[in-house]
Amino acid sequence: QNPAEIDSSHKPIPSMEVPPNQTRSDNVVIYDSPHPIYAMSISAASRRLIAVGSFLEEINNRVDILSFSDEASSLTPIPSLSFDHPYPPTKLLFHPSPNPSPNLLASSGDYLRLWNVNEASIDAVSTLNNSKTSEYCAPITSFDWNEVEPRRIGTSSIDTTCTIWDIEKGVVETQLIAHDKEVYDIAWGEAGVFASVSADGSVRIFDLRDKEHSTIIYESPTPDTPLLRLAWNKQDLRYMATTLMDSNKIVILDIRSPTMPVAELERHQASVNAIAWAPQSCRHICSAGDDGQALLWELPTVAGPNGIDPMLMYGAAEEINQLQWSVAQPDWIAVAFGNKMQMLKV
Repeated sequence: QNPAEIDSSHKPIPSMEVPPNQTRSDNVVIYDSPHPIYAMSISAASRRLIAVGSFLEEINNRVDILSFSDEASSLTPIPSLSFDHPYPPTKLLFHPSPNPSPNLLASSGDYLRLWNVNEASIDAVSTLNNSKTSEYCAPITSFDWNEVEPRRIGTSSIDTTCTIWDIEKGVVETQLIAHDKEVYDIAWGEAGVFASVSADGSVRIFDLRDKEHSTIIYESPTPDTPLLRLAWNKQDLRYMATTLMDSNKIVILDIRSPTMPVAELERHQASVNAIAWAPQSCRHICSAGDDGQALLWELPTVAGPNGIDPMLMYGAAEEINQLQWSVAQPDWIAVAFGNKMQMLKV
């Protein structure tokens, strides 16, 4: 069946849905948190750890570390690895290496913070503050850990900047201002190349070998519509995906042909909140949104006239605000909604 045929035939979409009275199946594992959840990260290391951050509108928040077993279909909190976090973390990421030493967890919020995840305890390693003039700094909206050079983390901030940190030295390698408004997300491509999206409605690519210039590869069709999320396809660096504020669209970009998206995925019934490329396939992407749906897409080589239908659909009880695709176990995707985190087998 060629991809164009897939596009134009509106066949029923297979569902990953779980009956409401069933809390566990072979394909869905559920964790109920005492708090609303936003930030999540799945460790790439052999210890199957998942970090979840609380979303409470107060200073005192929590990060809980869970142990995931797909054999036992269980998500078990590890109380000795839970810790207090100032403000809700806007993002959490484990060290990207499959065998990091030490096993670090990074979090963003008021600052970029590094934590050492030991067997039975968590230690704060460093708090990275780029403000030279005061103890306060502009909130960090997101960050990304460089997989090729793990000493580098790039952060995006509401003060219009992107900051590249050398976390081994605890210093700023460089800070770039190219956007006119808040920067909402950042993603690494190659070792010295990253991209960012902003409230100014643009996707920009930066190359650290030439800090004076950045390349705009996409702008919102409606002026001043913010771009909120950005995901770079690690299996094929020609492609990235972005989402617009209050939009049901996922925009797929090919950096070789700027300005015109190669595809727009429009089957969500409400705003899209999160996107993640498959870690093991260059043609699959997952999205989740306010319609309570997580949709799994296979991008065709040739788009058909009626757009693209998702290949799988998962329905949650309320708005899904976060999703992560496990690199260590690529057949599992994590979604968060309300105070629940669910692992879905795809």
